[in-house]
Amino acid sequence: MFEVIFLQFLNGLDKGAAYALIALGLTLVFGTLGVVNFAHGALFMLGAFCAVTVRMFLTMETVTIDPEKLSPWGAPLEVREPLVQAWLGDFGAVLVNYSVPLSILITIPIMLLVGIGLERGIIKHFYKRSHAEQILVTFGLAIVAQEVIKSVFGPNPIPQPMPTDLRGAADIGAWLGMQANVITYPVWRLIYFIFAGVVIGGVFAFLQFTTFGMVVRAGMADRETVGLLGINIDRRFTIMFGLAAVVAGMAGVMYTPLLPPNYHLGMDFLVLSFVVVVVGGMGSLPGAVAAGFLLGILQSFASMNQVKAIFPGIDQIIIYLVAVIILLVRPRGLMGRRGVMEA
Repeated sequence: MFEVIFLQFLNGLDKGAAYALIALGLTLVFGTLGVVNFAHGALFMLGAFCAVTVRMFLTMETVTIDPEKLSPWGAPLEVREPLVQAWLGDFGAVLVNYSVPLSILITIPIMLLVGIGLERGIIKHFYKRSHAEQILVTFGLAIVAQEVIKSVFGPNPIPQPMPTDLRGAADIGAWLGMQANVITYPVWRLIYFIFAGVVIGGVFAFLQFTTFGMVVRAGMADRETVGLLGINIDRRFTIMFGLAAVVAGMAGVMYTPLLPPNYHLGMDFLVLSFVVVVVGGMGSLPGAVAAGFLLGILQSFASMNQVKAIFPGIDQIIIYLVAVIILLVRPRGLMGRRGVMEA
């Protein structure tokens, strides 16, 4: 029984990592710019399709005729191999194999430019508008991005293989001193959890220990006073919007081996992530991360057959049920600032 509970806990950490990464970006945007960004899920999707695009380029094939290999009819056979492998040999094969991690290097500058362009081109015009108008325009942007992806890549999911060396399962039970093969867990899911921890830790360290981050935190607390000191806080907030887009994009890239990307991937995660943000507390970065992992773990345990036998369908509503309870008891969320979403 311990093994089952521990595995569900790991599953919850895996789900919670994805929720926390997306919610972290949402909270960065709301905390700095005060914008409710319903296009954030689309940024997660765009990151995933950056990985798809990189692999498409890396696996473009070249066709050669091998006279030494003959078909049953005696004709020379066509040999197909990735172009990058034909050019670079074994190193090209490594690039193809590790296309998903390699995609992060391409995704970071692309998503940074997308985020900054989105903020400068559209979002800045809605700073002083109501949250309802912000939701409408960003939701519209999300739909546009979704339809563009659908028209370019088609409606079907596009599987992205993980590196061959990172397939299979890790024997976690053996690491804990238990018998071998008692508790095993997919290696890539562990990597995703570690990756999420590194990204989350990096964002918090950036905000906590750099001058840029300290100015941003001061601007989040009192934007007008920071501006009166002669600091261009708007420029820093624009960069933070770009950083939020990068976080969402990287999360999307690393999630592609776990869930094949499709055009509605962003919408699937968006609603859950907004629930996470509200539960954690609007504008609270620690709250977003804590709520992401908490709700991921609760959803994982609610999906157990033993639980569903007692409460059918509980796995589909557990996140919303917890959100309702928390908001009734504490409207500002677990770690939200006093006065936010409170009368």
